[in-house]
Amino acid sequence: MAWKKKKRVYGSTENYSLIKKLRDEKRSCKELESMLSCLSMEEIIGLKLELSAKSTGGKFFGFNLWQSIPDITKDALLKFAFSVCRTNNEGATLLGISKLDYIRAKKKFKTESYFKQK
Repeated sequence: MAWKKKKRVYGSTENYSLIKKLRDEKRSCKELESMLSCLSMEEIIGLKLELSAKSTGGKFFGFNLWQSIPDITKDALLKFAFSVCRTNNEGATLLGISKLDYIRAKKKFKTESYFKQK
């Protein structure tokens, strides 16, 4: 009798990918991703801030950038962990936080709904 191979069980994030989402929305492409891979994280953040400042006349009036950057960074880290990890345990381990903190952060930053939006 032949044994059937068990299907590997994945968590709820099996089909989520930030790259796929941005490509589907025509906001990214292989060329852009290739160019970004040559830059450091600090350069990418600085470049994005400079581009944003140009569109607002060089100023971020009323936006407390220094106080907001930790939340911006945590949101980016959660989106990354959510797209590469299959379970909450894996995501928490990747980020070095408890499973409960990971779940709370996902709710705070609405990470799951970000990927479900069409």
